[in-house]
Amino acid sequence: MATYTKLKLSGSTDGKGIKVAQTATPGTTIHTADATALDEIWIYCVNTSTAAVKLTIEWGEDTAPGNIEATIPAESGLQLCVPGLLLTNNLTVKAFASTANVTVIHGFVNRIS
Repeated sequence: MATYTKLKLSGSTDGKGIKVAQTATPGTTIHTADATALDEIWIYCVNTSTAAVKLTIEWGEDTAPGNIEATIPAESGLQLCVPGLLLTNNLTVKAFASTANVTVIHGFVNRIS
């Protein structure tokens, strides 16, 4: 029987949001998946600026086609960007944005082992 453990994103300090500082690849580290368990990753993004920001999430690799791209509206609250996608094998999730230090990522991981 599978065991689910809810965890903070590994790039988070004490469960706080992760500010996206990078504007190009490689992005700010958001989470590193477990070596053997499946990590179900949920990511919510907020844009604190007064203009829309393009966010690129590097999903397990630094290049397309693995990237997830979204435009995060200005000052619109939390936007679901990753709806529980799976990752394993120590792969990383990183992010960069068109404007530095205005996009903040929140989320959690359900580790399935």
